[in-house]
Amino acid sequence: MMVEEEAKLESKSKPMVNENLRFGERALSAGGAAFISAVIVNPLDVVKTRLQAQAAGVPYQGSCRLGCFESNSTVAHDLRPSSSGGVCRITGSATVCSDHQYKGTLDVFIKIIRQEGFSRLWRGTNASLALAVPTVGIYMPFYDYFRNIMEDFTAEKSPSLTPYVPLVAGTIARSLACISIYPVELARTRMQAFKGTQRGVKLPGVWKTLVDAVNPVKGSSSNGQNYRMLWTGLGAQLARDVPFSAICWSILEPTRRSILSLMGEEPRAGSIIGANFTAGFVAGAVAAAATCPLDVAKTRRQIEKNRDRAMKMTTRQTLAEIWRDGGMRGMFSGAGARVGRAGPSVAIVVSFYEVVKYGLHHFHQQ
Repeated sequence: MMVEEEAKLESKSKPMVNENLRFGERALSAGGAAFISAVIVNPLDVVKTRLQAQAAGVPYQGSCRLGCFESNSTVAHDLRPSSSGGVCRITGSATVCSDHQYKGTLDVFIKIIRQEGFSRLWRGTNASLALAVPTVGIYMPFYDYFRNIMEDFTAEKSPSLTPYVPLVAGTIARSLACISIYPVELARTRMQAFKGTQRGVKLPGVWKTLVDAVNPVKGSSSNGQNYRMLWTGLGAQLARDVPFSAICWSILEPTRRSILSLMGEEPRAGSIIGANFTAGFVAGAVAAAATCPLDVAKTRRQIEKNRDRAMKMTTRQTLAEIWRDGGMRGMFSGAGARVGRAGPSVAIVVSFYEVVKYGLHHFHQQ
């Protein structure tokens, strides 16, 4: 009985096909997976960021197409018809055009396409690619590396700790990847958060967005304090990504191994894709839902344009502010789009990465 249980434990803890691939080959596989995923799910990333930015009070940039105007009226909830038949709501000194208020995930899609053009759903894709390809290229190979080392160690020294290896390996690998290229993540969030003024106008790219973050006032000189702005929100990013990776890999690794064990001894390309896609989809969706409040905090810190406030904000203070302003609904702003993005994204990245590794492994054998 004990022998059977040990054999079962060993089969479940056994990693995917033990490919002796070089780091460069693993990074190339991961980079290709990240490229495909970033292009496919970018619209949901834009939608999620817009909903979170709206909850943070980010105004529409440019004149309202309904003909609304600024007012210093102190009368709350003053509704005025515009020249084109829309409605403007004036609360205090702020004018809000009802046509630009998002009511949910589908509403964001419709309004972005109608007001800014279909291509705006891929706003920040270049930043997403510049971010995702190197990030995943670092993340996945290092996860494999740490997982294999730690599993070998725990199998020999302390088998009871082996189930926790994916959690620790994912945490370390994600932290390294996140810190390495964080400024590009900052640029992507800013590019996606702020709405354009009109169709057909070319918006700032990654480099221009980073320059504006360092020098918000044209002609001002850069100093060390300014460059610290490129790392604004790194704590919030780590506070989101580390738990996300820990939850994701804790679910994904045992799930895909269980599925593969049910399919037979020798996995094929089809079974590898199916097992990894299924496990990745479930793990990504659960991890995204669980860490949504931390994602809202990260977005709010990254889009903060007040330099002094941005430098002093902490993740804990930001979460308290979100709770005070919007309660539970504020904490889960954009949750639907985030979960809808994370599930397919993790599924695509993991399944593509593993099947390419499988192909390279058999190529080397031949």
